[in-house]
Amino acid sequence: MKYGKWLVIFGLLGFSGCVRLPDGIEPVTGFDQQRYLGKWYEIARLDHSFERGLHQVTAEYSMRPDGGIRVINRGWSSETGEWEEAEGRAYSVKDPTTGFLKVSFFGPFFGSYVIFEMDQTDYQYAFVCGPNRSYLWLLARQPDPDKALIERFVQRASELGFATDQLIFVDHRKP
Repeated sequence: MKYGKWLVIFGLLGFSGCVRLPDGIEPVTGFDQQRYLGKWYEIARLDHSFERGLHQVTAEYSMRPDGGIRVINRGWSSETGEWEEAEGRAYSVKDPTTGFLKVSFFGPFFGSYVIFEMDQTDYQYAFVCGPNRSYLWLLARQPDPDKALIERFVQRASELGFATDQLIFVDHRKP
């Protein structure tokens, strides 16, 4: 297991005190942490060094004994021919029914994890950003969601000022 890339960026997020909401973006309400647990596939993202070159990227969430959420991010590096993995922890910022979490992969330093849109009926997709418009992800329960969902994500993110022309669509085919 390699932690390098994942730790660097999430550590930098924490060092800059990034537990805040981006201007004009509100987290979902009526959020159910228990229903959010489990495996999510990263469908699209903005590029960052901690994920650069990674394929088959997933995030798995489970409860921690302290009431927080355990986060396991995992991706296949075609460069090294190995899985890269990082374990973190997340906690509600406002209250457990608001999709605004703080996440840490590096010591006591936290960054924002903002769920600004999601399927609150079946918990099949989530639009997530960080503390600013440099961080953006589309997560889904399946590695191949409907094209209409992807189009909706791109449109919504564009309306909110994200650089959707720079999105990376994650390859989930096995190497």
